[in-house]
Amino acid sequence: MIHDISVTTLLLLCLAAAAAGWIDAVVGGGGLLQLPALLVGLPHVAPAYVLGTNKAVAIVGTSAAAITYTRKAPLDVRTAVRIGLAAAGGSLAGAFFAAGIDSAVLRPLIMVILLAVLAFVLLRPAFGTAAPTGPVTRRRAVAAVLVAGLGIGFYDGLIGPGTGTFLVLALVAILHMDLVTASATSKVVNVCTNMGALVTFSVQGTVLWQLAAPMALFNLIGGATGARMALKRGSGFVRVVLVVVVVGLVAKLGYDQWGG
Repeated sequence: MIHDISVTTLLLLCLAAAAAGWIDAVVGGGGLLQLPALLVGLPHVAPAYVLGTNKAVAIVGTSAAAITYTRKAPLDVRTAVRIGLAAAGGSLAGAFFAAGIDSAVLRPLIMVILLAVLAFVLLRPAFGTAAPTGPVTRRRAVAAVLVAGLGIGFYDGLIGPGTGTFLVLALVAILHMDLVTASATSKVVNVCTNMGALVTFSVQGTVLWQLAAPMALFNLIGGATGARMALKRGSGFVRVVLVVVVVGLVAKLGYDQWGG
């Protein structure tokens, strides 16, 4: 199908993939940009192919960001993988129930949650900027697996937008991570969930690999660049990007609900 796409459209999709990779690496939420770009750029392609191609692109940038973070961030890989495996299971369950859920009902609820999150972050300037308070207790580790793993993984399979952002927030709140460490951990979790979804799409044959390949290259560059900037500039920078992404998510969901 790639031969039917104009050079201009291909270039714009690649630029969107780079920007999405950067956003996703810093604070999550890159799908807010990349998935709509694919939907606009491929108006006559079945949604299953758009979703499959999106996952094939996203996993490359997410993996690049995860590798960059694991080399330089204080990341507990064991905890991240445990949460990631739980999230993969939750995502499968969410996808199973997705067909029976009315997204028009879910969007307003998610918007309320996001607005509450935005207010919390703005009213708590120290949120995610303080150093960890100490070793993670067993109770908090279990809570992270249940909430950030199964819970947010289920949401990812059910509807999806903002999953990376929710992961970052949950990891800061439950495990008392700083925002940079939470972003690093969320990338490892995202690799696990994206891999599970990509395997499913690949088996179903709903990935446009010829389009995914060039977009993935740009997504990789964006992901690696975003991770390096987050590590260099610290939690204050990540916090600003977090606020911008949450506002963008609210605007996108509001448009889908009332303007689309």
